[in-house]
Amino acid sequence: MSSGFPHPTPADDAATGGAGTDRLAALGVDAVLPAPVSRRSPAGDIALVGVLAAFIAACAVLPPIPTGTAVPITLQTFAITLAGLLLGARRGALAVALYLAVGLAGVPVLAGGTGGIGVLAGPTVGYLAAFVPATALTGWFAGLARRARPARRFLVLAAAGVAATWLVVRPLGIAGLAWRTGMSVQGAFVVDLRFWPGDLIKCLLAAAVAAAALRAFPDLLRDRR
Repeated sequence: MSSGFPHPTPADDAATGGAGTDRLAALGVDAVLPAPVSRRSPAGDIALVGVLAAFIAACAVLPPIPTGTAVPITLQTFAITLAGLLLGARRGALAVALYLAVGLAGVPVLAGGTGGIGVLAGPTVGYLAAFVPATALTGWFAGLARRARPARRFLVLAAAGVAATWLVVRPLGIAGLAWRTGMSVQGAFVVDLRFWPGDLIKCLLAAAVAAAALRAFPDLLRDRR
């Protein structure tokens, strides 16, 4: 039903400095304006996936910290958590999958500068198997940050990283450690406990970096794919 008032065109608003729309608002008439157009670029998605895959590789090849066990401390958990927080479930998981594919193909981009399918016979196989689902879960949880106020966004992002790490990385890592070393699940759990404080710190650091990046590039949070 027509309101009985002529609706100004964009050209009218441009000519009058928006006075036409202001007059309608003053008369209680809602002006229907076009919604902002979200421009999605496949090339942009590919670039983001590639950049994050390269970032994960850079974190992985940094010298690991020995723990006195078969599994050293690396920055991989930080990198995969950040990928999920920044890119969301699908693109984050694709970035991690690309990184793993390159490493398993023989390029020395896995922890400590190793590479090749032979790493799957080692004690870290469970942690590697957890990377893609953990990143996807992190990205899915991080989508809740869209509804959070900016002041609380860091807490939501940190909770997303911690939840995915403890729900996916810890169980699969323990299972792989027990399988490949022959120790009991209880023994593998005790070994895995050494990584908990460090992984918590890495999740908090990833959340801080992601919160800053999302403030600078809010489209990364709006376009979660």
